[in-house]
Amino acid sequence: MTQDFKNSAVSPPDFALDLSNQFLMAMPGMVGGELAGTVIYVCEHGPKGALGLVINRPTDLSLNSLFEKIDLKLEIDPFQTNPVFFGGPVQTDRGFVLHTPRGEYSSSIKLGGLALTTSRDVLQDVAAGKGPEKILVTLGYAGWGAGQLENELAQNAWLNVAADTEIIFATLPELRYPAALKLLGIDPIMLTGAAGHA
Repeated sequence: MTQDFKNSAVSPPDFALDLSNQFLMAMPGMVGGELAGTVIYVCEHGPKGALGLVINRPTDLSLNSLFEKIDLKLEIDPFQTNPVFFGGPVQTDRGFVLHTPRGEYSSSIKLGGLALTTSRDVLQDVAAGKGPEKILVTLGYAGWGAGQLENELAQNAWLNVAADTEIIFATLPELRYPAALKLLGIDPIMLTGAAGHA
């Protein structure tokens, strides 16, 4: 159903796409480089652009090693052996903590039931055993300028689906891509670089 807003006193609705709290899955052959084969959790998406974290690209760095580098002692299992993830190619020297519950930290963005925190206080709480129960720590993030992500979606570079925290926190990293695709009812074997946007 379409409406004619030209002769209406009511302003047209905002049709802006908001992919916040969704997964983006890179389409084979369409997304290359460091983001090929990734699942990205979109933290923020608006008129100025988008910010997301790659959730299926663990690095060789463990949380225990990261905490040692920032002079904190991590004694909580199983966090000690959890990997730090490559969150994306932007600001790879900076840490981002995706966590639940949200808590109250000095530099946090509330994301529904999750939060994204960039301040040290969340890691201090984790080290002290009073931090969030579920955390995913990345170095760097994936970023898009105004309209860039929308253009990439129009070119079928990404599939998107509502995020599932079980995939973020309770699924092995190597299984997160097929698990995210399964939310759309897609078998990764069926994907080709020429597949259309679902």
